[in-house]
Amino acid sequence: MRVFVVNSGSSSIKYQLVDVVSEQVVLSGLLERLGQAGGDAADHESGMRVVLDRLGSEAQSIAAVGHRVVHGGDVFTAPVVIDAEVEAGIQAVSALAPLHNPANLAGIRAARAALPGVPHVAVFDTAFHQSMPAAAATYAIDRAVAAEHGVRRYGFHGTSHQFVAGRAAALLGRPLESLKLIVLHLGNGASATAVDGGRSIDTSMGLTPLAGLVMGTRSGDLDPGALLHLLRAGLPVDDLDRLLNSRSGLLGLAGSADMRDVTAAADAGDVDAQLAIDVWTHRIRHYVGAYLAQLGGLDAVVFTAGVGENAPALRARALDGLGHLGLAIDADRNGSPARDARVISPEGAPVAVLVVPTNEELAIAQAAAALVA
Repeated sequence: MRVFVVNSGSSSIKYQLVDVVSEQVVLSGLLERLGQAGGDAADHESGMRVVLDRLGSEAQSIAAVGHRVVHGGDVFTAPVVIDAEVEAGIQAVSALAPLHNPANLAGIRAARAALPGVPHVAVFDTAFHQSMPAAAATYAIDRAVAAEHGVRRYGFHGTSHQFVAGRAAALLGRPLESLKLIVLHLGNGASATAVDGGRSIDTSMGLTPLAGLVMGTRSGDLDPGALLHLLRAGLPVDDLDRLLNSRSGLLGLAGSADMRDVTAAADAGDVDAQLAIDVWTHRIRHYVGAYLAQLGGLDAVVFTAGVGENAPALRARALDGLGHLGLAIDADRNGSPARDARVISPEGAPVAVLVVPTNEELAIAQAAAALVA
């Protein structure tokens, strides 16, 4: 079965044709700068026609289309076949993700128009975290205000966390339902999730993807009083938004959002870069300790995403000093250039440490295939 996976941004369409059985990518590509001078297409609708031209005869093999949708609010708790009502629901929660949901919806409408003869499935970044208990999802503000504006912890990267948790269980040779895991999705965007028996019970991102770990350009956790202070000092709301989303994190601390640049600068003696890495690792250890307490035990810590998969020294630093919790990394295993899922903790360690490559496109394809089957 082949699923066409669409990840639509405000000015881009990223796509893959995935064979779900073999888990192989048949074809993939990216359209950029939609609606801009010199861009690949005038809009999402014309962009989708370009994509179909690229697919050629392969388009005939598409059994379903899987769409990444960032925010499902508390309406969508699982993947769903898209119809007019679902489109309206995605639109209704767009206020919670104004930079993402409208773009996702534009891609959905363009793809449904271009491929009307196959089912289209929405897979939500937030859905996996809907299993969180109320104590983890609820913010301690006035209940009426929270209800009116949908203010609660939703969490993101759910498709990645769910996929990686399943692959970690397979690597350990144990049922996912028996495992207590902490999954660390460490990329330009970063989040941590406590997974108990295959269910998310807590996650670091919140109402928006701003909360939690230090990211490439996003601040992660910040005292909300700091926002009030900056607003009262005269910083406009839009400038504050850009500060927190586009000028903070590693970029704000060290001048680059790319961890490779920051690491190189730190190794060369740059004190700002050294502090940035210290803050980055401090925040990770904070969440590992907190989630171990919430889980009431721990079977494995799992590293994934760009930095988590490709930076052995940073993996080691992130867990440095946590030996009393049973967490240790074997230097030889950790330094291996292997790209496959693997154990990097010492033989016989009380808590396993794993590296598991994520594959959100495959996860979306699998979810879509399972739903339409």
